[in-house]
Amino acid sequence: MEISRHLKSELIKLELDTRIEPDPETGEITKRSLREGKVRLLTEMVTLMEENGRIGNPTKLITDLYNREKKATTAIGHGVAVPHVRTYQAKEFIMAVGRSAEGIEFEAPDNQPVHLFFCMAAPQYDDKLYLKVFKALAENLQYDYFRDRLMAAGSESEIIRAFKDME
Repeated sequence: MEISRHLKSELIKLELDTRIEPDPETGEITKRSLREGKVRLLTEMVTLMEENGRIGNPTKLITDLYNREKKATTAIGHGVAVPHVRTYQAKEFIMAVGRSAEGIEFEAPDNQPVHLFFCMAAPQYDDKLYLKVFKALAENLQYDYFRDRLMAAGSESEIIRAFKDME
């Protein structure tokens, strides 16, 4: 699966703005701050998609992604999360990539912060491509050296090149 053909420089953000702040009194991340942080992160990713013109209503897409996230976290461990949804808001398959050097709490199964986000949206009827990309992402992201390469990339094109090299 050629994931690189679905990646566009304008859909990659090398440093996400989202931060989830702990409660100032307790120093802990509360359920509320986690929920608000997830919504901010999904909003940041959808904003990249919206600028590309391949989605419908961005507010509804954020809601769809968050509702999917409420069912079970899309963090898969090793510093990776793949927020994804099939929705009427996607005109065609689209994927945005976001990176956080600091890492963001996202309820990962290994309790580690997430550094790499791959946000995917596909039309309701588009199971085939959606599942192929998801599977290929999971296969590539299992390798430490690949995740390290994505984290070290100095430009959007270097991220795309890393995926091309894995094909």
